[in-house]
Amino acid sequence: MLNKNSLIFVTGHNGLVGSSLMRRLKIHGYKNIVTKTKKELDLRNQKKVSNFFKSHKIKAVINAAGKVGGILANNKYRADFIYDNISIQNNIIHSSFKNDVKNLIFLGSSCIYPKNCKQPIKEKYLLTGLLEKTNEPYAIAKIAGIKMCESYNYQYKTNYKCLMPCNLYGPNDNYNYKNSHFLPSLISKIHDAKINNKKSITLWGTGSPKRELMYVDDLADACIYFLNKKTKETLINVGSGMEKSIIEFAKYIMKKLDLNIKINTDLSKPDGTPRKIVDISIVKKYGWKSKVNFNDGLDMAYSDYKNKL
Repeated sequence: MLNKNSLIFVTGHNGLVGSSLMRRLKIHGYKNIVTKTKKELDLRNQKKVSNFFKSHKIKAVINAAGKVGGILANNKYRADFIYDNISIQNNIIHSSFKNDVKNLIFLGSSCIYPKNCKQPIKEKYLLTGLLEKTNEPYAIAKIAGIKMCESYNYQYKTNYKCLMPCNLYGPNDNYNYKNSHFLPSLISKIHDAKINNKKSITLWGTGSPKRELMYVDDLADACIYFLNKKTKETLINVGSGMEKSIIEFAKYIMKKLDLNIKINTDLSKPDGTPRKIVDISIVKKYGWKSKVNFNDGLDMAYSDYKNKL
């Protein structure tokens, strides 16, 4: 079992999820956390990752490393997304097993599920239909990681868990609207419109797709919660149950910023998956639920965005 001095390796510690994990692990009293920058350790390099694990007595791993982005980045850099993510997760999962790491959390995304999935999305719907084309390489990489953990659990009796969150937001997000996810992109666009007295903003596609959002610290807490737990399931959805359409999110942010301008839609751009809300029956069964409501989370995210300007 883990204790507060157990050595925990957090990958991707500078990203949205990784930086949240660092904050929350410290708050929960974990004192022995190891991290490496990409320059210090290229997680795509099998030999270097293997040597790193051999030289450290790692007790648990939370893999928050990976190449991520919004629709544009996913579609444009398809080769990078599939190669980088498969390389990283293969090296981390296999090195964990080879070095007797008992507890591993593998993080993915709800985009692993079929595009036209029945809603809310149950874990058992994985691989029951075609994926959304724009993020297919990323989704296939993450599905491979889930199946790898599942296979090691079956063959070697490891305790590797795959947590699949809904859309996340919060401090340390990427606000570049060319390659960010939809919420930070909306925050950036709407703030820019307010500062520059613009008369309208333009959303990609119809603005009608629905998305579930969860504050990133909730996911970090879920990772910590499940680190020590033995679960029957390898794949577990993590969500908040709160969803709105893209246009509704845009209106909500505009109201918060006291802005009333026109919302245009660019139908030449893709919508992505029509609706994505995850079924959270399994995570609830284990006694976990999200705590941060969207209004408070948005205040913290917007504050973080303004601090970065």
